[in-house]
Amino acid sequence: MLDELKHQVCEANLALQRAGLVVLTWGNVSGMDADSGLVVIKPSGVDYDTMRPEQMVVVDLDGRVGAGDLRPSSDTPTHLVLYRAFPGIRGVAHTHSTHATAWAQAKRSLPCYGTTHADNFRGAIPITADLDARALSGDYEAETGHAIVRAFADVAPLEVPGVLVAGHGPFTWGASAAHAVENSIVLEQVALTALLTEALAPGIGGISTQLRDKHFLRKHGAGAYYGQG
Repeated sequence: MLDELKHQVCEANLALQRAGLVVLTWGNVSGMDADSGLVVIKPSGVDYDTMRPEQMVVVDLDGRVGAGDLRPSSDTPTHLVLYRAFPGIRGVAHTHSTHATAWAQAKRSLPCYGTTHADNFRGAIPITADLDARALSGDYEAETGHAIVRAFADVAPLEVPGVLVAGHGPFTWGASAAHAVENSIVLEQVALTALLTEALAPGIGGISTQLRDKHFLRKHGAGAYYGQG
């Protein structure tokens, strides 16, 4: 099972590169095995052009690293906080993609301006609060995860599978590593179209809740009818 998950996670990381969402080694994807509770994640600082499945690192939900010589991604504690806090997610992705990162650096949530957004995210993409000095001087990556969890106090993480970390960048998640990457691709696209929307129509509001929910629910949930099932 873990060998297969390593292949899936390696492929998901390479998919980020193919999608143009990572520069150099800026980004990481993980996947979780639901039966064992073990997480497979990209090794820290390894070049995408030479990345292989056997290099993926296995950790448990407490951060203990399994066999192997490579260190896991420095963002591993953030991923682990999300797996523990958001039941049902099986993949997490993090990038510094240009347009989503611009919203994160502007410390703005990303409004739902249209149905492209609503097809994947049932509402605005939250922005986290700034980390205070205590968090920055402590377990920074885990504190980043806790900041994300706090941003979802009133938001369903399976309906809005992404977040903007203030001053940092986006994280997304999903039912698998590949699904988390798909949500990263969509998040980057809607971040770009939202910037263009605001440039063309400053002060415009988001789409109606009814239209938003129509598009989200036709693709997600028990009554979904988009696609071939």
